[in-house]
Amino acid sequence: MNATKPKRTLAHEAAANRLTDFIMFSQRNLILRLSPELNQGKISYPQFFLLAYLEEEGSLSMSSIARMMGHSTAAATGMIDKLETLGHLRRTSGEADRRRIMVHITEQGKMLVARMRSNIARDLAELMAEKDDERLRKVGRDIFVASRRKSFTV
Repeated sequence: MNATKPKRTLAHEAAANRLTDFIMFSQRNLILRLSPELNQGKISYPQFFLLAYLEEEGSLSMSSIARMMGHSTAAATGMIDKLETLGHLRRTSGEADRRRIMVHITEQGKMLVARMRSNIARDLAELMAEKDDERLRKVGRDIFVASRRKSFTV
């Protein structure tokens, strides 16, 4: 059975453009504001992204992490090594297959993600306060709709 794609409308395109503008603007500003905090924590933005993803997912295999990050398994291993040395992650052998390495976030890693999320929320609220109320409502609605879909799977 062939699944048909939902029909895109001009309203969808307009919403997508508003959301894209907001994401690009906020990402650029938030990354600039996060940089000093990330440097204090001795981790990079991709490492923080991985920690945040693991905090949400619980655990991932090394191969899933490499695929998600767009790295080779060797490059992902280097990133995991550093985060493990800092106490943010731990590795275990898989239950069904002892050769499979699983990566889990530690309580220390969860605390770092929580602190960073709090900083992001604070900075995002400041950015949003600068925007027009009607445009902000539209962007908020677009973000809410987008967040209801699980578009990224590993």
